[in-house]
Amino acid sequence: MQNVNPILLEIFKNRFSSIAEEMGVVLQRTSFSPNIKERRDFSCAIFNENGEMVAQAAHIPVHLGSMPLSVKSVIESLELKEGDMAILNDPFRGGTHLPDITIVAPVYTGGDKPAFYVANRAHHADIGGISPGSMPLSNSIFQEGLIIPPVKIVENGEIDEKLLDFIKANVRTPEEREGDFAAQIMANRVGIKRLKELINKYSLETVKGYSKALISYSERIMRETIKSIPDGVYEFEDFMEDDGSGNSDIKIKVKLTIDGEQALVDFSESDFQVEGSINSVKAITLSAVLYVFRCLVKEDIPTNAGCLAPVEVITKEGTIVDAKFPAAVSAGNVETSQRIVDVLLGALSEALPDFIPAASQGTMNNVTIGGFNPETGAPFTYYETIGGGMGASAKGDGESAIHSHMTNTLNTPVEALEFAYPFLVTEYSVRRNSGGDGLFKGGNGIVREFKFLTDVEVTVISERRRVPPYGLFGGEPGRTGENWIIKNGEKIRKDGKFTEKLSKGDVLRIETPGGGGFGQKVVK
Repeated sequence: MQNVNPILLEIFKNRFSSIAEEMGVVLQRTSFSPNIKERRDFSCAIFNENGEMVAQAAHIPVHLGSMPLSVKSVIESLELKEGDMAILNDPFRGGTHLPDITIVAPVYTGGDKPAFYVANRAHHADIGGISPGSMPLSNSIFQEGLIIPPVKIVENGEIDEKLLDFIKANVRTPEEREGDFAAQIMANRVGIKRLKELINKYSLETVKGYSKALISYSERIMRETIKSIPDGVYEFEDFMEDDGSGNSDIKIKVKLTIDGEQALVDFSESDFQVEGSINSVKAITLSAVLYVFRCLVKEDIPTNAGCLAPVEVITKEGTIVDAKFPAAVSAGNVETSQRIVDVLLGALSEALPDFIPAASQGTMNNVTIGGFNPETGAPFTYYETIGGGMGASAKGDGESAIHSHMTNTLNTPVEALEFAYPFLVTEYSVRRNSGGDGLFKGGNGIVREFKFLTDVEVTVISERRRVPPYGLFGGEPGRTGENWIIKNGEKIRKDGKFTEKLSKGDVLRIETPGGGGFGQKVVK
């Protein structure tokens, strides 16, 4: 397509993204689990015939940056025909961690090959493994749950009941999983329908042409954005506190080279992968890089394959940011992704001091709880990430009590949580004075306290319990988070990562970190 009409380009930008958003609405409203229905821990996107992302909904950054690798893995592994859909969760084939399950569907318009693909990824509250919620303190991916390679879950419009039964037999909450899979499948069907309607209205050639034009547009704006950054080499390092298996102070280092309209992001000096579950596969590292560079763009461009075209990412296989199979990776998706963002923003702060904020809380404060409902005897699994403080910047104080960076979920409302699970939320508040001081203050964290009405097994995976979120340019660091168990009135402080069986009446208290401060405080 030679001539691009700027008005039509804007129309197609919004049409593509609205289809992805509608897919998300369908997934959220038809899902079974509070984790998807209430927290909205899912993402939806549209891809071209080569598996390149054309458009996404405003969902979860860590999902969306890695999903193209899952779609490409499906394209390479399977021949999807009209009415087929593939399922996978393998982190070493474009996934993130095992609870994040992706379903991919082709969009045919009369030809012998798909014109587009639609896909969605949702975090399932359990996919097996050694602990409820499938977020264990593991030392191998085999302990984390069921690994699903690219395989057809739907063929010629019909769900493969045998495959579904196999998956259900390996999880703690099979009915909930079945309901969430059905919601994911329906979301893809809506995406297919809307894309076909778009093609019928404008023609396949026009829709394909503008999908390519949007990718080119995003690439052009990204190149201009990178060009506006002063040329140079910028370095920064930070540390993961521990891996839950005895290893501590695990370095993540970036060397960022800006040369004209090109960026080279080199993580090869990061530490080697560890025994515990904080290892990040390369797909997650790419997601974090995409997120950071997309945040630098001031224009309202679509987030698609063009955004990373002028950015080269270098990793060393076998390191904490590019782990090799069969490394444990369940926490790499949620915790290490945050630290990758921290180090990249830290490097950019030298080049763009008036634009880059201090460190946000730097953790997702993962809580998984499992047990048996005392009224029905049925097993349950609960998973949640808890927000914290955002870093301050030259523009003002950081936001308080909010999810930041690689997560974009909501909280689970107290009413929904207490309705679905046998526990009470005895405190849910802003953690006052937890943000770092400075000319502008970091945002405050959150206090979330659970009282259990039955015996449970709890796993907490958190960071920034020892190494605080950094401040910038004289700003103080944010306050570190704290984890507590309260038994019979006695408070017991816990490490950042722990698994423990608790009894009825026990309390879990999570106090999340505040964000770093920015600038030297003016003393009057």
